[in-house]
Amino acid sequence: MAHFAQLDEKNIVINVIVVNNSELLDKNGQESEEKGAAFCKSLFGADTRWVQSSFNANFRKNYAGIGCIYNADIDAFIPPKPWEYPSFVIDPVTCDWVPPKPRPTDDVYKWNEDLVTWLPVSAPYPSWIKQGNPLMWVAPVPYPNDGGLYRWDEDSQSWEALDVFVTPEPVENTERP
Repeated sequence: MAHFAQLDEKNIVINVIVVNNSELLDKNGQESEEKGAAFCKSLFGADTRWVQSSFNANFRKNYAGIGCIYNADIDAFIPPKPWEYPSFVIDPVTCDWVPPKPRPTDDVYKWNEDLVTWLPVSAPYPSWIKQGNPLMWVAPVPYPNDGGLYRWDEDSQSWEALDVFVTPEPVENTERP
């Protein structure tokens, strides 16, 4: 399946649809973005604009989501800037928003937008260890992978199941006959 992004007059993605690959085939049986865009125009109007996107980001850097901007100069979809991080800048290689300073690799860090810098993060519990790349705090016992909810108990060095179960309230039928 192919994915196509509809663009407004400012190249902002306003719609994304899935198109059967057969709609992209030209007379030689080769997939053609132009054929796919023409198919989209036949559905949504000749005055609409369509650009193909890759669900796996195999081309155009990022998958086109609503609100992304298509930059034709670099042939890439750029996601909206995260509102909570006004200092972030576009990485020219990935076309994604990143902090203006690289994350240090010698410890566990969290970005602090107020100070526009990385700050070390202490362990949430004394038994937790630093692991991964980038480094992060992890429990000495893996989190259970059974779909349940758990909290860490430092005394027993284990995950304790949370007894969280919400019974839905009955809903009255409000439809009119």
